[in-house]
Amino acid sequence: MKKKLPLANLPLAIQILIALFLGIIAGMLMKGNPEAAWTYIRPFGTIFLNLVQFIIVPIVLFSIMDGIVSMKDIHKVGSIGVKTVVYYLFTTAAAIVIGLVCGSLFRPLFPTLETADLVYEAPAFDLMGTITNIFPSNFLSPLLSPNMLQVIVMAIFLGISMIALKEKSEPVVVLVHSLNSVFINCMEMILRFSPIGVFCLITPVIAENGSEIIGSLTAVLAAMYIAFAIHMFGVYSCTVSVLGRMSPVKFFKTMMPAILFAFSSASSVGTLPINLECCEKMGADRDIVSFVLPLGATINMDGTAIYQGVCAIFIASCYGITLSSSQIITIILTATLASIGTAGVPGAGMVMLAMVLSSVGLPVEGIALVAGIDRIFDMGRTVVNITGDASCAVIVSRSEKRKAEKKSETK
Repeated sequence: MKKKLPLANLPLAIQILIALFLGIIAGMLMKGNPEAAWTYIRPFGTIFLNLVQFIIVPIVLFSIMDGIVSMKDIHKVGSIGVKTVVYYLFTTAAAIVIGLVCGSLFRPLFPTLETADLVYEAPAFDLMGTITNIFPSNFLSPLLSPNMLQVIVMAIFLGISMIALKEKSEPVVVLVHSLNSVFINCMEMILRFSPIGVFCLITPVIAENGSEIIGSLTAVLAAMYIAFAIHMFGVYSCTVSVLGRMSPVKFFKTMMPAILFAFSSASSVGTLPINLECCEKMGADRDIVSFVLPLGATINMDGTAIYQGVCAIFIASCYGITLSSSQIITIILTATLASIGTAGVPGAGMVMLAMVLSSVGLPVEGIALVAGIDRIFDMGRTVVNITGDASCAVIVSRSEKRKAEKKSETK
């Protein structure tokens, strides 16, 4: 009988943590030759990300559909949807405020730079076009793009239709349950390779950016990560403890595999499979988790909102501009609403930042100041994003359980 390697017996969080540290060490050793890391190590990380991305669309589509049909009540779906969106909007607004406050506190440390040669081409933002694009025009394009907002809309419409048809939709409901189980099992197989993926993803990033972190951007990095920590261990600890009635220590301990993977991959959507497992381990209802997390991975961007706040103050400082109170309010509103239309993929925060800067008349070219180490920011803000998704899933699940208990008591 073959014995398993000692590392194979370790919890996934420990395996990922070991891979993360090994990747950092390997990256520091390769600082003189980052091209080799990108050429020979990164491709294996890309293979792992490709597998994760392959499973994302079917997981989102069938998990939301499965969650909706399992509720068997359109009113319950509406109740959960409203609670989820309200929570996400509230925490996103809180995040941007925290980002602005931390940015303001660190402003004396931010330099005023010579910015004449900075160039950044801002992507055009069309509000009505973004709203229109949420709704798919045919069945296949959202699956092939993939456009996650459209996939979510498809899943919601199909799931509600199956509930409305009741007995007539039973064969399709059984098929959805089966397909969801198949893709979840496939997801679990892929996740076994996550330590290798983490190592191969983090090594080239450290090899290229390790030395650049120490410089004029140290202050903005410190402000950013302090704001991330305040939001995670302040806001989420309070909401999970008060609204979810769960120990924050238990919450963060259980979330560790997802947090470590999010930090190395910088993809909220890519972390979704691990996040689903973590939430179920915390006792959240699978039906609710299957609905709340995919929605959050697409529209909940707390970490990205913090990034907008700190970067807006930093860029304004570099240009010698002082933001007015009306500009600060505009930033809060713009960042909160823009988060709904921003995909949970690496680099999406840059697009949002362009929108925010344009909304208050700050030079969009200032993005070039932070673009060089955006990946370092992205890693931290993704951790905040996925942790916020999980906190919502736990809180909404606990809320629905209390509601069900009250109904049973009154009968």
